[in-house]
Amino acid sequence: MAATPSQGNNPKPNTVNTVLGFDFGTTRMGVAIGQSITGSATPLAPLKAKEGIPNWDDISKLVDEWQPDAFVVGLPLDMNGAENEMCQRARKFAKRLHGRFNRPYHMMDERLSSYEAKGQIIARGGNRNFKENSVDGLAAQMILETWFMESAE
Repeated sequence: MAATPSQGNNPKPNTVNTVLGFDFGTTRMGVAIGQSITGSATPLAPLKAKEGIPNWDDISKLVDEWQPDAFVVGLPLDMNGAENEMCQRARKFAKRLHGRFNRPYHMMDERLSSYEAKGQIIARGGNRNFKENSVDGLAAQMILETWFMESAE
């Protein structure tokens, strides 16, 4: 995974403390909250979405509760690094986060994050029914922690 250029009225990543991360999806979005000081993140309950549109009231509640300094949104690039329709939708979502909450956003390459999250669940002996047992929060955690690592370099 690689960080893509940051955007959206952006302070430098090392001035960001609390970050809300998203694993963008059309029916569900993974969410994680993280701290740049520790470089760690914690998955939160996934958000339902309809055609990639979340319930903005749910996101407002998260923003009110966690008071993030910035957002990180996973960018679902193709394996060859090319952008696709889902990348456009994820960027639109990130821009809407910025527009609604006036906080900077950063895009983060999320290739294989959901695959790795499923692998972690299986390795722990967890339930393989990923429709009922979402890995989206874990994927958002991985996206956010990778962003912290790459931003620190």
